[in-house]
Parts: sequence; structure tokens; C-alpha cells
Amino acid sequence: MATIVKRGKKYSVVYYYTDRDGKQQQKWEPPVSSKKEAARRKSQIENQLDNGTFIPPSNVTIDDFLNDFVELYGSKKWGLSAWTSNTGLIRNYIIPLLSGKYVRDITPRTVDLFIHELQKTRPVESFRKSKHEFVSACTIEKIVKLMRTAFRQAVRWGLVGTNPFNDAILPKREKKERAIWDVNTIRKALDACEDGRLYIALNLSFACSMRLGEITGLQWECVEISDEAIANDNASIKIDKELERISQEAIDALGGADIITIFPRIMGKKSKTRLVLKKPKTESSIRTVWIPKTLALILREWKARQESWKEFMGEDYVDYGLVLAQENGRPCEDRIIGNAFARLKDKAGLPNVVFHSLRHSSTTYKLKINHGDIKATQGDTGHAGPDMVYAHILDEDRKINAQKFEAAFYANPDMRQIEAQAVQKSQAPASPDLTELIRQLQQQPGLASTLAQLLNGAAQDVTG
Repeated sequence: MATIVKRGKKYSVVYYYTDRDGKQQQKWEPPVSSKKEAARRKSQIENQLDNGTFIPPSNVTIDDFLNDFVELYGSKKWGLSAWTSNTGLIRNYIIPLLSGKYVRDITPRTVDLFIHELQKTRPVESFRKSKHEFVSACTIEKIVKLMRTAFRQAVRWGLVGTNPFNDAILPKREKKERAIWDVNTIRKALDACEDGRLYIALNLSFACSMRLGEITGLQWECVEISDEAIANDNASIKIDKELERISQEAIDALGGADIITIFPRIMGKKSKTRLVLKKPKTESSIRTVWIPKTLALILREWKARQESWKEFMGEDYVDYGLVLAQENGRPCEDRIIGNAFARLKDKAGLPNVVFHSLRHSSTTYKLKINHGDIKATQGDTGHAGPDMVYAHILDEDRKINAQKFEAAFYANPDMRQIEAQAVQKSQAPASPDLTELIRQLQQQPGLASTLAQLLNGAAQDVTG
């Protein structure tokens, strides 16, 4: 049975066990400062010895264990981005603080001390400068989540009996609501934008709820803006890939899984990263989004402009079929759009938001104009979270989304007029708005037939 031995002001649990070779061994557990904690651990060990669930300690170090974990678990479960992120956390924060320790010696107390040390550790900077003096609560949460998964495998492999990270106490995390732009601010941004690529990116993000990597990875073969498609409200974009810069190490470890195109290096062989076109992270991210007519025409104009670049550049233009391409055809990375976005905010005096917040503005606005149709909105955003997943996402409803977006944002400068019209329709019989129809006729000559039908109908009412 186990005993508690006091050494100075600390307490150790001591017990005998039979090792994997059938030999009896004595084990001194790491000392703890509380006798109550030692007593709890003593009771736990005795219970495991009695019911046969005790796992003999192994001499596997954290270093070796995490190497096995990455190779046997990570290479099968993680995508390219997750592999890069998780191996970075292991290399930069976990190994430096836990290196040399045995897996068997990691207890809940060890975990608490580990988290405490992380809070005093300066962040390792990569290509982006950290905004925090010490490792942030968000990063610590990711590290603990990763280690919880790792030790779940340690339990499965018989290295430990319980997972010490299960009930880890995380530092308090301040959750700040992400600021977003309202419709008027987005209009102001579009009016002030003189950068063609950024103008297209702003429209795609707001009207189509696209992520920046999806925008920069969009190819013309996935854009349907033919005359017939526009006339029938079928103009659409298929989102099935994204542009991302990932580490060469991740590519070597995982092979070409999910990679569609690896773009040639422009920084020489010393670069540790590669720019790739890859499949989206989740299946729900692969989707078709119907687009407003105005955006379809904007894309047409942009494509014509891009064709003129090709003609001017000649053989120097490398055509990857990208909607957002540089003047020589090279991919337009996120940072290029991000830098242009920062310049636009400064120039136009716009509220400081991140580019991704436009997706949140898009979701909010669509829910507003479709009166809370979450199913249709979720189909556009490609969310996979349970709070946004609803069954039977109807394509017809999402096409109506695009039509409403056209009427509310692109065709009408004031959303309040659209709301007022909705109220009037609910209170009185529907009647044609000739003023609005004439205004639309001036903008869209194709509406002439509609106006003719309206006038003919009015004439028949009078003569009748």
C-alpha cells in the first residue's frame, strides 16, 4: 500500500508496484506542498492497485512522447495549417518548459505550474510581431487543448492512467466583441477605395461572406457571370479552394494532401514557407454562393481590365486563372490586401477593424434583410459550428438572398427606404412604385419590357 512521507515542508507519496518485467519497484512521486493533496493522491494510487487499473511508470520523456504523438497522431489527423500551428506550439512553448520531464511525472499540479510559467513567458515572434508582452491567454488555451489531446493518446497507449490536463485551470481570457462596419461605413469605404484588387475583395467579402484566403484563392473557372446567368439571377461563385502560405516542413511531413497548386518561390531556396492553393479546411467551407447582379457586372469589368494586363505583359504574365492577381499574374497574398486595407482606413478615416470583420458585417446584414433566415445565411458563410448549422439549407432561399442584397445594398443607397417599403407592403395591398421603376429603368435598360407591361395594364384598367 502507499504511504505519505514528509520531507521538510513537502509531502511525497511512496508505494511499491510490479514493473513490466514482473519485478517489484519502489516509486517516490514528486513532492507536493499540501498533505491533503498527498492524501488524495495516495487514495487514488491504492484504488488503482486494488482494482488492477494501475499503470506502471514508464521512462518516456515528454520530448520523445511528443515526437511520437506528432508522427503517429498529428500526421493523420491534422491538415497543413494545424500541423504548422501545433508543431510551432510544441517547439516554442511546450518543449522549452517541459523538456526532460517524464510523462509519468506530469500531474495536475505540474500542469498548473506549467500554465503559470507560460504566463511569464515572452511570445516567440515569427513573421508577425506579437501584440502581447507575454504569451496570451488565447495561446495558452490552444496549448492546453493540444496537450489534453496528446495525453488522451498517452492514456490510450498505456503511458499514464489519467489525463492531467482534463481539469486544467486556464487564465481568465477577456473576450472582446469584434468591431464591425455598418452599411454606411462600407459604402464610404467602397467610394474611397482606389485600389482595384481591394475593391473586388471588399465586395466579395461583404456580398458573398467570403474569407480572405477564399477570395485570394478564387479562380475565374469558379465564377459564373454569363449573360444568361445574370439575366436569370444565377450569377454565382463556387468556393472550393483557398490561398495560404504554409511551411515547407508541413508539406514534407504530410505530403501533397489537400494541395492543388504549389507556386514557384520568388525568394530563393532559403525560404522556409511556400505559397499554395489548397482545399478548404472543412467540407462545409466548400459551397456555391449566388451573387447580386451588380457584383457580377463589377467582376466582368475587372476581368476585362485583367485581360488588358495580360496583353500588355505578354510572355511575362504567368496566368494562374486567379481573380485577384498581381499585374504579372502572381498570386495576391493576404498581406497585400491587408496592407491596402490599412491604407484605405487611414486615408478615409474609417473605424479600425480587421478585414475578417467584413464577413461578420455580411452575416449581420443578410440576417437583417432576410428577416433572420439562418439556414440561407449559413449556406453562404460556410460555417461548420453547431451554433450556425441547420439542416435543409435551400439553394432557392440563398438565390433570394442575392436578389435582396442587390435591392438593399447595391440598388438603394438607404437601407431605411427598404425597411419602410417592407412595412408598407405588410400594411397595404401591393402596388407598383412607378418612380422607383423609372429609376431602375435608367440604370438597367432591360427593365423596359416590365415598364411596358405595367403601362399596358394601367391603360386597360382605365378603358375598362
